[in-house]
Amino acid sequence: MTTILVTGATGTLGRLVAPRLSADGHEARALSRHSRPYAVDLREGGAGLDAAVAGVDTIVHCATTPRGGDEQAAAHLIAAAQKAGVGHLLYISIIGVDRVPLPYYRTKLAVEQLVEESGLGWTVLRTTQFHDLLVQLFQLLAKVPVLVLPAGVSDQPVEVAEVADRLAELAAGSPAGRVDDMAGPEVRTFESLARAYLKASGRRCAVANVPLWGAAYRAFREGGHLAPERAVGKGTFEEYLATRIRR
Repeated sequence: MTTILVTGATGTLGRLVAPRLSADGHEARALSRHSRPYAVDLREGGAGLDAAVAGVDTIVHCATTPRGGDEQAAAHLIAAAQKAGVGHLLYISIIGVDRVPLPYYRTKLAVEQLVEESGLGWTVLRTTQFHDLLVQLFQLLAKVPVLVLPAGVSDQPVEVAEVADRLAELAAGSPAGRVDDMAGPEVRTFESLARAYLKASGRRCAVANVPLWGAAYRAFREGGHLAPERAVGKGTFEEYLATRIRR
């Protein structure tokens, strides 16, 4: 039986990964700031992190926050993993981190580089954004009478449960380096996704497409965050909405 530590175990993705590993017969340890007995803030590290990593064969690193600290957290995790002799570090990243100059994307790319240079056996999986992130965005934007969207931008959301399945599969295997990206089944305009959300939620709201500016916006318009050639996801945005949105 393999012992696998999942960081960010109470997050959107991490909370789905650990049960899958357990169901496959692995000993899955759940680490987050509030998960007992492995309640650890990775940005601080310390004895709690060392205890969580002790005896672990593989780490699935899902913990992340756009508020900052991911690089520091990864450095602490890598140091603990090196000390404990962990054989495999699996990191979940985002398609486009090397093409879209958003601060958060740059941080994710920096963490990838830390993982690759760690001396540990490693695997990195990049995916497109999860369906729930778009719903959170549209919920926020629809609080005013006109839902304003960035003109000319599309997205390719993927079902988080499918990503969890893929991570569980990779965690059970050997270190594989950069594996094939995983993207959702459809490239959709932001407007079509927003209108699907409005229909499913029963909200009445006008939609306006507004041109923006800056290098990040240009990269999104050019599809730097998309991977139509890797449209391996099955669950569509409408299928997600049908199970998650209540009027």
